Amino acid sequence: MAEPASGYATDLGLYSPEELTMVPEGALSLSRGCGNPTGFADLQPGEAVVDFGCGGGIDVILAAQKVGSSGRVIGVDGTPQMVEQAWRNVGEAAFGDPFIDLRVADLATTGLPDGSADVVISNCVINLCPDKDAVYHEVFRVLRPGGHLAISDVVLTEEL
Repeated sequence: MAEPASGYATDLGLYSPEELTMVPEGALSLSRGCGNPTGFADLQPGEAVVDFGCGGGIDVILAAQKVGSSGRVIGVDGTPQMVEQAWRNVGEAAFGDPFIDLRVADLATTGLPDGSADVVISNCVINLCPDKDAVYHEVFRVLRPGGHLAISDVVLTEEL
């Protein structure tokens, strides 16, 4: 990949320069994350990862780099256009392997099997969901026993 252009994901310093070179410009330009969950999720080769609110695919691509083709990465987003763009970005990042899957679904009802993920990641999306309790219920339903959630999000710390 070429040196990334200036933009939201690059200007905030959320991702390392090395990570940014792995991600197509299309994914970087669409990113509105507020952190880097793949940076602290301790992803391991062979793990199954689900990205709740995958957007244009930046964290799907970075997770795929870490889990490799022996793992599996599933990105879920409620917006069909974002999933279409994520597929383009995944293809541009040369991840045509079947270990990546992208789906359009409500984050509170993903349709994923119980206990199918070692790790769930999410980057500044759950705060946008009207029923956060339902989304967290879905996250923990999808996680295997002993699995973990790595989330970057915004929270309210005082009354508005």
